[in-house]
Amino acid sequence: MALTLTACGAGVHGTPGGSGVRDPYFPKMGNSGYDVTHYDLTLAYDPARRHLTGTAVITAIATKDLSAFDLDLKGMDVAGVTVGGRGARWSRNGQELTVRPPSDLRRGETFRTMVRYGGTPETITDPDDSKEGWLPTADGALALGEPTGSMAWFPGNHHPSDKASYDISVTVPEGLQALSNGELTRETTEHHRSTYVWHTAQPMASYVAMLAIGHYTVRRTRPADGPPLYVAVEPAQDKAAADVLGRIPEIVKWETSLFGPYPFSSTGAVVADQGDAGYALETQSRPVFPGAPGLQTVVHELAHEWYGDSVTPKSWADMWLNEGFATYTEWLWQEDHGGDTAQDIFDSLYKGDYYDDPAADKAIWAYPPARPSGAAHISDSPVYERGAMVLHKIRQTVGDKAFFRILRGWAAAHRYGNANTADFTAFVEKQAPGKDFAPIWRDWLYGEGKPGHE
Repeated sequence: MALTLTACGAGVHGTPGGSGVRDPYFPKMGNSGYDVTHYDLTLAYDPARRHLTGTAVITAIATKDLSAFDLDLKGMDVAGVTVGGRGARWSRNGQELTVRPPSDLRRGETFRTMVRYGGTPETITDPDDSKEGWLPTADGALALGEPTGSMAWFPGNHHPSDKASYDISVTVPEGLQALSNGELTRETTEHHRSTYVWHTAQPMASYVAMLAIGHYTVRRTRPADGPPLYVAVEPAQDKAAADVLGRIPEIVKWETSLFGPYPFSSTGAVVADQGDAGYALETQSRPVFPGAPGLQTVVHELAHEWYGDSVTPKSWADMWLNEGFATYTEWLWQEDHGGDTAQDIFDSLYKGDYYDDPAADKAIWAYPPARPSGAAHISDSPVYERGAMVLHKIRQTVGDKAFFRILRGWAAAHRYGNANTADFTAFVEKQAPGKDFAPIWRDWLYGEGKPGHE
């Protein structure tokens, strides 16, 4: 289907779009005044020089009359910008790339912005001291984006509330692979350079977009009763990772039985070398692991395909809707596979003898899961374990049949969209009328300190 773009509207008197969307933890991230529908990225990377060249074509819809708008881009050198095929003025201030189109844009207008850029992408240090953005490796790079790193390698509206489809073309020296989200639609090699073209049709938040460049052993299979599987493993990790990666179809089938249809067109994993990143990440359709992962970690990251990647938070205040759900999925896996029950784990966490380190047991109660204490703490244990405990309290209140109906219904109701904590609590109350959830919301979701427990 051809895309028809309306011309920039002469005579429109717009105002600048906002820089930042007032996220409570990352107020500079994202931009207002438009909604991105598609990113088309054409990238070339030279690992020897650590140099990235990029052209980003961003298709968006103006949500107000616009005289200017911002894109998030940290570092890199901008060579030129066009809007609607015409040269546009632009300026930079920190991570803000402000674009002034040749004429104002009308509300509802679809417009296409092209940014040409290049340089050495930055590694970003998060408030919690973890590293993201562009992570150089021994033979290539990893590009990971939670929560702010994607702006290190392409310009965009880098907030989870604005999701889009993607086409990503990456050219690298012959002999290297370039892996990304979605489906590999084309692979060519000429003049000692290889180009890999990836397509993601389903909406994706930029923080779960990824690139992995390097030497990988790639396996593509089609299980009889599940989505196509694309697994790429750094050769040194191949043997150690084989067993757990071989269980991905089993894990996806089990999670599908609980959460409903798998939301994307393929699944799999990228296993980088140990030390290439400091964490596993639920990059859409293909989670990334730094070294051979454990089984529980794979269960956790694949659960995010439903909770986090398909149903995405409206803001970083809602991280528990990602991590609490994925953590509870680990509990359910243990319960269904001969381990501790979810009740056993809940009781141990509440009692304070779950971890070997008493400080780790105490840390669960540092803040409420729906109110992280700051940007440095959105990935701390209250979001994970105490978030999972909120779900278990709901399960205790409504019973198993209604609880699993809620899990499936939540994934279906907001499939490919965004939701926040208020959306979730309203959804739960609607699914179980007559039940009193006020103590759960007050004490477990929003309450300070360790709640009372019967």
